Amino acid sequence: MSVGWLYLVTFCLTCTCCRAEKGLEIPRYDGKDRVIDIDMKNYQKVMKKFDVLCLLYHEAIPAGDKVAQKRFDLVELVLEMAAQVLQEKDVGFGLVDEKKDAKLAKKLGLIETGSLYIFKEDNLIEYDGELSADVLVEFLLDLAEEPVEIIEVDVEIQSFLRIEDEIKLIGYFKSEDSEHYKAFEGAAEHFHPYIHFFATFDKGVAKKLSMKMNEVDFYEPFMDEPITIPDKPHSEEEIVEFIQEQKRSTLRKLRPENMFETWEDDMDGIHIVAFAEEEDPDGYEFLAILKEVAKDNTDNPELSIIWIDPDDFPLLFTYWEKVFKIDLHKPQIGVVNVTDADSVWMDIKDEDELPSVDELEDWIHDVLSGKVNTEDDDDGDDDDDDDDDDDEDDDDDDDDDDDDDDDDDDDDDDDD
Repeated sequence: MSVGWLYLVTFCLTCTCCRAEKGLEIPRYDGKDRVIDIDMKNYQKVMKKFDVLCLLYHEAIPAGDKVAQKRFDLVELVLEMAAQVLQEKDVGFGLVDEKKDAKLAKKLGLIETGSLYIFKEDNLIEYDGELSADVLVEFLLDLAEEPVEIIEVDVEIQSFLRIEDEIKLIGYFKSEDSEHYKAFEGAAEHFHPYIHFFATFDKGVAKKLSMKMNEVDFYEPFMDEPITIPDKPHSEEEIVEFIQEQKRSTLRKLRPENMFETWEDDMDGIHIVAFAEEEDPDGYEFLAILKEVAKDNTDNPELSIIWIDPDDFPLLFTYWEKVFKIDLHKPQIGVVNVTDADSVWMDIKDEDELPSVDELEDWIHDVLSGKVNTEDDDDGDDDDDDDDDDDEDDDDDDDDDDDDDDDDDDDDDDDD
């Protein structure tokens, strides 16, 4: 989960106001310790106790390091709040220390410190989202749902089609007992709850979606038409492999629940990033332009644009403005280096007129060709440094001249 400059741990504990009414009482941390220190002696007992177990694999805290201790305490409070809210759902939370519990970490497959690992049945899931109580709880509630949602009636078809900004798959099978459905269900467990899987056994539903028996359709975000996985019927492994090849979408949205996974999936160390508030008129218009660009270039494997709605990340708003030196109150698109956050942003000269689809495609072409890149800023910085060096050289020359003048004066004195 650690991604350098983007690393964020959000402490999101909410409090109630004095006028809270019954039915609208937002939970407050009650002070009870529910997060368990896990070790070789108790881990089996704890894992049997809960249907879902979340383990934070954390760095050892140096003795006397008050800052590190305070940060850890804040993270632990996030887990305590989530544990309190989910205590009736058989969800447990624990801590694994990288030094004291190194043997246990290796046994359980915990690799990256700072990451939250979730055990459910035989599956191990690394949580790659924002570490705040509300986002974590929502993720775990989604995880508790079945990996495949069954579509049976028209209203469910409409609900399925309205999912626009996420990857989704749907399969048409004879029944839940079909071996091909079982393979589809097995594939769904690999990606649950990050990717939505749907299935239907209804001939009428399949007809409205233009599907044939044992067909599996893959919908890329913001695309009108699906990609049918070829050579049906498919094994579980074939479906998983297809999704792995296709899941880097042409246009994808950064989400709190998988923000780190998305950010780590870069293209040669960079991302094309677009900021646009969907609820803002200009942001909505700019997003529509981005969708058209994505549809026109969906066959280009080199292109992947990350759309960020600043409203989804209020605690990062001013941080992004400062780091990227941009105004997030208006739409922006740029190239970001994932290592050091160096960035170059499209110059939208007329604030009252957003770039057209053609203008945006031309700019993206320049990015993909390397004509626009984050090294441009570095070159500018180097030039500045060179100028400074030149100034220093000039100063040195002046000093040398002064020394020569002094020597001449001394010689004159000697002559006198």
